[in-house]
Amino acid sequence: MMLLRALLILLALPAAAAEWDVAPGALSETLARAEAGDTLLLRPGTYRETVAVDRAVTIEGGGKAVIDGGGKGTVITVTAPDVTLSGLTVIGSGASHETLDSGIKLTKGATGAVVRGNVLKGNLHGVDVHGARDALVAGNLIEGRQDRHMNARGNGVYVWNAPGAVVERNDIRWGRDGIFVNTSKRNIFRDNRFRELRFAVHYMYANFSEVTGNLSIGNDLGYAVMFSRRVMVADNISIGDREHGVMLNYANDGIVTGNLVRGVKDRCAFLYNANKNTFSGNRFEGCEIGIHFTAGSEGNTITGNAFIGNRTQVKYVSTRWVEWSDEGRGNYWSDFAAYDVNGDGIADTPYRPNDSMDHVLWTQPSAKLLLGSPAVQLVRWSQSAFPALLPGGVVDSHALMRPVEIPVPEWEMNHD
Repeated sequence: MMLLRALLILLALPAAAAEWDVAPGALSETLARAEAGDTLLLRPGTYRETVAVDRAVTIEGGGKAVIDGGGKGTVITVTAPDVTLSGLTVIGSGASHETLDSGIKLTKGATGAVVRGNVLKGNLHGVDVHGARDALVAGNLIEGRQDRHMNARGNGVYVWNAPGAVVERNDIRWGRDGIFVNTSKRNIFRDNRFRELRFAVHYMYANFSEVTGNLSIGNDLGYAVMFSRRVMVADNISIGDREHGVMLNYANDGIVTGNLVRGVKDRCAFLYNANKNTFSGNRFEGCEIGIHFTAGSEGNTITGNAFIGNRTQVKYVSTRWVEWSDEGRGNYWSDFAAYDVNGDGIADTPYRPNDSMDHVLWTQPSAKLLLGSPAVQLVRWSQSAFPALLPGGVVDSHALMRPVEIPVPEWEMNHD
């Protein structure tokens, strides 16, 4: 009886996961024989095939296995949950935007998929997280195509309707957008590096998410949040991006904090119809415009930021005054000759970044020809001496005497 019981227990136990030794040319064949929980160990070499992963396996390339899709469709398509892809070099996707040809595609069935430590080069899209909940894309090197106009390329990582997706510690270059997220929520994009792209991170209709600790260098635009609510943009770096470091477009109830934007050719920060957001502890430095508000952006809290060496610190046209301090704490302005008699770190007089001549110059650019004229200088002196003559706009009643310091971190790619 005891022998029979032991036999029944053994039969009821799940079979031990197997490891498969896979040679080039045999990946799809081996995958068809594998069971859930198995690991496929790929030998060094090139696997010239497209792969459909329809069971919960781990495919490990050891950094020396190349999967080449031959320029047709998506190279690896995952349809099963709990799949892990690591140590692979993935090349040769197709070029169709209609079918979103990608190096790796995670479909709706690929819940909990892990894409870690891979190299994806020259594919239309790098990783397409297409409906897969709670996916992880981590520590990959993703380099997009360079043979098309930038807007005709694909994205490094595309996240669509994939709640809980985490994209972290990836190095993404070329292509269109580094990370493009559309119609999703509860996503985390952190500690990635973005170079030579249109947007580093691009949000569309994606709520309750965060973008933290990323590095954007030399892209058209750093961090763009559009048509989204409750997005946190924190502790990111934008250096030498061309148009904007941070942009909020129809983005509401967000938090933008601890970011460094330096040397952007146009605007450090741009808000277009963006309401009830909090900007705190950011450093906007060396841009054409420090921060530009337009199209009815209202109810935003601006405090603890540093505006340093921007040609125009603030561009905001209004007929009424808007206070840019909160609970007795404002922002630091490098062009404000402030004094602090009592030593509390707060300037003793208000700061007003714009005057009526700024308003004229913004609406009539040809008036710049008159900047050096005595009439313009007289108007500006009059408004500085008699603030009641100012037309309205931004006032910081509690400007700070010292700027926030935000160091630029060293970047290290870690594929572990």
